[in-house]
Amino acid sequence: MTRRWALALIALNLCALIALVFVYPHMMVAPGPLIPAHAKITNNCFACHAPFRGASAERCTACHKVADIGIRSTSGAPRPPARRSIAFHQSLAQPNCLACHSDHREPRLTRAAGPTFAHTLLRSDVRNRCEACHRAPATALHRQVGESCAQCHTTAGWKPATFDHGRFFALSGPHNASCTTCHVGGNVARYTCFGCHAHQPGAISARHAEEGITNIANCARCHRSGAGEEGGEGGEGGQRREGGGDD
Repeated sequence: MTRRWALALIALNLCALIALVFVYPHMMVAPGPLIPAHAKITNNCFACHAPFRGASAERCTACHKVADIGIRSTSGAPRPPARRSIAFHQSLAQPNCLACHSDHREPRLTRAAGPTFAHTLLRSDVRNRCEACHRAPATALHRQVGESCAQCHTTAGWKPATFDHGRFFALSGPHNASCTTCHVGGNVARYTCFGCHAHQPGAISARHAEEGITNIANCARCHRSGAGEEGGEGGEGGQRREGGGDD
């Protein structure tokens, strides 16, 4: 008799658990709460999940039209410019939403292991057109490089970058120095030639003044190799040389 009651109790608990899974799926089986934008479908698992198959991109695109992502809301209203994101979803090889997105916020311990964007998801004809999605930093160096991002960066990761210093200033002879000699404080966005005892501002200014050169702020513009007697790009008297110490 006791065994029969025990089996009945176990069966009753199993039935209760199964019923709770259907009544409160977001509490019983969900890996975490839904993102705020999808809170209204918290109890409607089948809005994203197909029975016995899991979530599918087809169910995502039923509400999120690929052609409108980043441009219009799910209701079709144009997004204001301040809230408009880069419309790169239209360039995906296929709308594999689950490769990057998860509507459930993961538990804190596993959040760092969530999906990330990979450039291999893009069509091959746009994969190397960095300027379609990325804006180059507003520095003199990046203005010279233009849109040739692949000279320093790869789609595998924005950092670290491989920079060919010799294209802008040769690190040879006495100039094969540590980075902080010219880039004070490790700030590679600016440089100075006055970090060395041989380059004192007063002496350099006086020597250039003898040649009629008054703008000496951008040394590397004329001295690409660091040689003391190199020709310049600045025109007569150095008056067309651009100042500033930005790379």
